Amino acid sequence: MNEMAKVFLEGGPDDLSERIVPTPSPGPDAKIRLRGGYEHFRPTSRHTDTPEGRLPVYEWWERTEIAE
Repeated sequence: MNEMAKVFLEGGPDDLSERIVPTPSPGPDAKIRLRGGYEHFRPTSRHTDTPEGRLPVYEWWERTEIAE
């Protein structure tokens, strides 16, 4: 079975629609596009139980705007 690895996103905007996303690649941070910018999440040493199993927790740390 070829199952995609996932992470759980903690913090950030309340209107972020998905909290369980594919593991970011390449690099350690997850960058999620939202409302004309990107929400950035960093890995933590924690894990949490979710409907999709036990996943690593990534926490929000900043927002950047998309340059036009």
